[in-house]
Amino acid sequence: MGEGAFDKSKVVAVLNRILETELAGVVRYTHYSFMVFGYSRIPIVSWLRSQAAESMTHAQEAGELITQLDEHPSLGIGKLLQTHKHDIGDILREALEHEEAAVALYRELLDLTADRSVLLEEYARRMVAEEEMHVGEVEKMLRAPDG
Repeated sequence: MGEGAFDKSKVVAVLNRILETELAGVVRYTHYSFMVFGYSRIPIVSWLRSQAAESMTHAQEAGELITQLDEHPSLGIGKLLQTHKHDIGDILREALEHEEAAVALYRELLDLTADRSVLLEEYARRMVAEEEMHVGEVEKMLRAPDG
């Protein structure tokens, strides 16, 4: 990554926000997995825990990029939204909000790095695609089966 090719301080700031958001996702999805009850508990818990694991992987990737830029990863954690209703629909709507926030952060990183750093641009593109897939998944889960 060539020096001066992009605004390093802005890129690191966004990467730190990504790190914090993904760490919040680990906590959020793990918590949600405890709160699922009813007939469809097992597949939903499994999906939520896979989302928590994926958020951890995403946090690790962001942290590694920050240190590759010779900067210090944040010790913070993003905003923890929590529905107190624990209805699957409420949990999924909150998850959707989290996924949409992540897409916005990765798009912000893409804007800062496009045509300036192949590594960071490709990372941002891959993450936008992954998060958009998650948004689509959650939207499908929120749809009525017959509509």
